[in-house]
Amino acid sequence: MEARASLKYARISPRKVKIVMDLIRNQPAEKAMAILKFTPKAACEDLEKLLKSAMANAENNHNMDVSRLYVSECFVSPGPILKRIRAKDHGRAHRILKRTSHMTLVLREKED
Repeated sequence: MEARASLKYARISPRKVKIVMDLIRNQPAEKAMAILKFTPKAACEDLEKLLKSAMANAENNHNMDVSRLYVSECFVSPGPILKRIRAKDHGRAHRILKRTSHMTLVLREKED
């Protein structure tokens, strides 16, 4: 049994999200929540909501024990890139890439 939650089109670079996801992978759900709460990264806010959603899915949809959950998988993939232009000197323009992310988090129950 597994419970999943996903967040699509988050306005944060996948590279920034991956750093935080590496911290919570294979951690118990409660410990992962604490890590996200006290890590000063922009991606933590979205990932905390995603973890809460996955825990709620596990409890309500799959009747899993919340105290035995752990983050079995978490991954991020790039979403569409918003292309913007910034004015530069001598009438030139440089492109700015505003990246988006698709995040997925999977929780499983520990086997005793």
